[in-house]
Amino acid sequence: MRGRRKSEGFTLIEVLVALAIIAVAMAAAVRVAGLMTQSNGLLRDKSMALLAAQSRLAELRLDGRLRPGRRTFECDQGRLKLRCEQVIDATADGRLFKVNVRVLDAAREAPPLARLETLVARPPSPDKQATVE
Repeated sequence: MRGRRKSEGFTLIEVLVALAIIAVAMAAAVRVAGLMTQSNGLLRDKSMALLAAQSRLAELRLDGRLRPGRRTFECDQGRLKLRCEQVIDATADGRLFKVNVRVLDAAREAPPLARLETLVARPPSPDKQATVE
């Protein structure tokens, strides 16, 4: 009587299919990790650029001497080389200045990393300041 042989283990085809599935899953995981690392770097650069723009606006408010026009200057933050572009325009009523600060990566041409726009009150002229006696 010929008995049926009970098969044990996996065939070569089954092992190859399993390895192919694992390889696809690992490739996807590596791609996701790479994208997350790249996004983390871009987020760090944007945060530093926003800090540079906020610092520039604070400097303008504290200085008090706002002159309408366009100005470009370096505004590096640590190892990150940045270029700031500021545009100051007087508003129609003349009491406020519209200040626009854009921060760009100085190393390459790309869209701005940060952009801030605000209104700053015109500082009072010295002859109109109240004197305290």
